[in-house]
Amino acid sequence: MTSTLYSFLAQGQGQSGGGGLLGNPIVMMVLMIVMFYFLLIRPQQKQRKELQARIDSLKTGDRVITTAGIHAIVHNIKDKTVTLKVAEGTMIEFDKNAVASVHKKETKTAAPAEKA
Repeated sequence: MTSTLYSFLAQGQGQSGGGGLLGNPIVMMVLMIVMFYFLLIRPQQKQRKELQARIDSLKTGDRVITTAGIHAIVHNIKDKTVTLKVAEGTMIEFDKNAVASVHKKETKTAAPAEKA
């Protein structure tokens, strides 16, 4: 009886060809592509757009870090390049795409301290 049950189960699995909809290789490939899009591609595109917006809104006095790891202050901005002040009297001209992160210049909004 055990051998009959085993042969019946073996025949049933051979004919069904998988586990339904998720057993289909095409559905699994589409599911993988959708997962890659939402987990890898979309967040990277969003990050790239945010960085480009920050680069486009660069102003003199903003602190930046370049892709080479140089910390500097924006001194002058041109169409495609930006001049950075690395140290007192040291200016370096970089392509705008070389800016890796931007830290906006802090505005002084603090009220003067009251005298007692």
